[in-house]
Amino acid sequence: MYKANEQRYEKMVYKHSGESGLKLPLVSLGLWHNFGDTSPYDNMKDLCFTAFDHGITHFDLANNYGPEYGSAEKNFGKIMKEELGAYRDELLISTKAGYDMWPGPYGDFGSRKYLLASLDQSLQRLGLDYVDIFYHHRMDPDTPLEETMGALDQAVKSGKALYAGLSNYDGETMEKATQILRELRCPFIINQNSYNIFNRTIEENGLKRAAAAEKKGIIVFSPLAQGLLTDRYLDGIPADSRISKDGRYLKKDSLDSKRLACIKELNELAKARGESLSQMALKWVLRDGVVTSVLIGASKSSQILDNLKVIDSPDFTEEELKRIDELSL
Repeated sequence: MYKANEQRYEKMVYKHSGESGLKLPLVSLGLWHNFGDTSPYDNMKDLCFTAFDHGITHFDLANNYGPEYGSAEKNFGKIMKEELGAYRDELLISTKAGYDMWPGPYGDFGSRKYLLASLDQSLQRLGLDYVDIFYHHRMDPDTPLEETMGALDQAVKSGKALYAGLSNYDGETMEKATQILRELRCPFIINQNSYNIFNRTIEENGLKRAAAAEKKGIIVFSPLAQGLLTDRYLDGIPADSRISKDGRYLKKDSLDSKRLACIKELNELAKARGESLSQMALKWVLRDGVVTSVLIGASKSSQILDNLKVIDSPDFTEEELKRIDELSL
């Protein structure tokens, strides 16, 4: 039976999500990849143990993480039951619904029927009475925002979730959702969106500005551009890399000669700062204090340990930030 490291809270930094009372670790673990039924169960356990032993209390899932759909929740639920159950009150567990999950008109997007049914299914797979955060996973142009926000409110008021979150929303829609949830007195506290040196959509669509103005947190997924902002591809595409094994989310044409040259230049800048490219990329996401936490993915524990070094990463100079922009924009 797993026994957690007694010094696990000594170094991690925890930040309030917006103006809420909930604190998130600066680094959180996402279970988007490497927790489906095609991955080794012992490695899943090792990833979770390494994370928690170093103060990563937050584990982020979604109903369709796998493969197959639901398998990441099922596997994490097994780890909770067999190993981590004694630490439930020290853990922050989140899940989402909004993407395709089951056949027919009620297994996708943002209807009340889909969201509440999906949450029940997620809790069953996880073996939990509640999740700490329940997100709507993407905007739905065909369902009234009031209905979707009402479902999140019902999830919280039923005791099946403690907080509500939004994922992949733009700034304008998030502001409208905030007003609805405020009137419902629902504790909406956090936005989850992709953000990295190469992907600045949350700046372009107003989400980052709006979250700061509304005093809501932001947790960022793909802060390393699914591995591009690491030293993994400096010498080409490794046979065991995500591009080689699974081209659905990271395609070979995303690493053309221009992008590779940029990555190499960024790597040199990181070296001059005395850190790895991944460490610098994570620090860039956290640079101005608006982002609450970065969600990292990992296929091995050493990657978690390397990413945790961002806690000690030095602040950027204006010249360094300007150089990053020159290289990546």
